[in-house]
Amino acid sequence: MAIEVLRANGRAATRWLNGGGVTREVAGAPAGSGLTDFAWRVSLADVAQGGPFSRFEGVDRVITVVQGAGMALTVDGTENRLAEAFRPFAFPGEAETGCRLLDGPVVDFNVMTRRGRAAAEVDIEAGDVRRALRVPEGAELLLVCLAGSAALGGADLRLERFDAALLPEGGEEQLRVDGVAALVTLRRLG
Repeated sequence: MAIEVLRANGRAATRWLNGGGVTREVAGAPAGSGLTDFAWRVSLADVAQGGPFSRFEGVDRVITVVQGAGMALTVDGTENRLAEAFRPFAFPGEAETGCRLLDGPVVDFNVMTRRGRAAAEVDIEAGDVRRALRVPEGAELLLVCLAGSAALGGADLRLERFDAALLPEGGEEQLRVDGVAALVTLRRLG
């Protein structure tokens, strides 16, 4: 199976029900699934104002601020300040969660996995990175360029800001990052 390239300029924006922002899905599985039946879903969101988060029963979430001054997430009554960009924060999707922007709009990177069907590990590579990538058995690897650029296989496949590439199980590539990239290992369960 080949690498699937997912360019940022091809993503449709979906407005939130509460009007606080828009979401653009980067990738999800199974193909064609919606918000109620995905095994995993990765998106980028433009957060224009604070407010409550949607609840996702049985879903684990990892959120990372990628632009802006950050936000304070209150998860089941405990405030967590996400004031530093590119620091993943994990929380349960069914938790009562509210957001307060620290100083204006933000863009966040959101990884959601349905418990019992999938699990995710989110690693951030920052700076001038050159290394080999190998996708483990029973997993896929989603590479998302969050700032600057990233490339696979030398310069054969170049990704700009918010572009992504989905590498299949057992895939091996050379990674080059000049900026910041998220490596999301997505494992199938059950």
